[in-house]
Amino acid sequence: MGVVVVFAGLSHLFVTVFLHYSATFMVTPAITDVTMSALCPSMDECSIAIYLSGFQQAIIGLGTLVMMPIIGNLSDEYGRKTLLALPMILTIIPLAILAYRRTKQFFYAYYVLRILTSMLCEGSIQCLSLAYVADNIPEGRRASAFGILSGIVSIAFICGTLTARFLSTALTFQVSAAVAVVAALYMKVFLRDSIGGIDAASLRKISKKTNNVVVHLDDDSSRKIQLFSRIPSVKEILYLLRISPTFSQAAVVAFFNNLAEGGLQSCLLYFLKSRFHFSKDQFADLLLISGFAGAISQLLLMPILAPLLGEEKLLMIGLFASCTHMFLYAIAWSSWVPYVASMFSILFVFAPPSLRSIASKQVGPTEQGKAQGCLSGICSFANIISPLALTPLTALFLSKNAPFHFPGFSIMSIGISLLIAFIQSTMIRVAPPISSHKISSNSNHMEA
Repeated sequence: MGVVVVFAGLSHLFVTVFLHYSATFMVTPAITDVTMSALCPSMDECSIAIYLSGFQQAIIGLGTLVMMPIIGNLSDEYGRKTLLALPMILTIIPLAILAYRRTKQFFYAYYVLRILTSMLCEGSIQCLSLAYVADNIPEGRRASAFGILSGIVSIAFICGTLTARFLSTALTFQVSAAVAVVAALYMKVFLRDSIGGIDAASLRKISKKTNNVVVHLDDDSSRKIQLFSRIPSVKEILYLLRISPTFSQAAVVAFFNNLAEGGLQSCLLYFLKSRFHFSKDQFADLLLISGFAGAISQLLLMPILAPLLGEEKLLMIGLFASCTHMFLYAIAWSSWVPYVASMFSILFVFAPPSLRSIASKQVGPTEQGKAQGCLSGICSFANIISPLALTPLTALFLSKNAPFHFPGFSIMSIGISLLIAFIQSTMIRVAPPISSHKISSNSNHMEA
């Protein structure tokens, strides 16, 4: 019953997220083949494709490192829907380019525009969606709600990947662009705006009428809105990390987890193509197994386990499963091993929503965008480092010039990063929420 109530209150957000991620995930199985075909026709190993993918990911990470805290902070002032509109529209542009043609020239046009648009779009949909959920769901049920949101993303992943499995490459990009347009239109028409559980228009009126830093909402002096500067400083972000040891520990876990995730995105498909000659259809099959297992877990298991075990234990379970999953990929001796390893997604999908829930509970209701943006910025920083470190490593160990024969060496390195995240997660002890403490824009005091 609780799950049904949560879903009913957030149904338009879930539909928006589902449509957007269906469009973006639809091209994942095809983009490796498109890249290889444009840059290295008729080859299963292509260093330039690996390097370009890694460079793209690093530059996108650099952009999102700057933009995520700003977007999260602006959404606390202007509303989640207002900030969602721009990234959802920009996502359409690179998809439309490859929907039209996939020659070398059009691929490079897609490549450049994907970097530029993703510097704003990458991660912003997730950040703003999480803040929207936190606006509308009480703390006690937030982990389950975050799990359901992740489950919706997993279902979108399944539907997008399944669609790509049965469409031609050209039609895949055309359908993807069309679905992205529908997602933006649906969000614009149906999604209700929110800021910390407060009507967005009302808060904008308040912010125009006052020059004070703190505004009282009612007679209880402990309940206040903190109006931050629109562009948060590094000092403010460091202050947020300092006042909450739990948040800072979650940030460390997020960094190493995303260090692994970023490396996985830039390396895994090229590793599988080189090692086992996987193509679009095999990629789609592998991703479908992972997606089905993850969706079942997030929609059915996590709402049951979160109240029983708590976010801390679910985070540890998810990260331990992620380690095992990566080590299996690294030592895969046959083409069926990756399919077995992908089943671990039934457990490792616990980690991201648990981590976000832990972070969410450490700040007040009007600071959710700032907190999620800060965490997303840290994740983006990891996404800068990861491809720069792991892309050359992948290219080296997949080439004939490897210092020793271990094609999965870069994947093993990803597993080690996850192991560090797991060890750090065992040290997290969730402190009482600091919702009565607001982050001051001058970072010199807390309002009580």
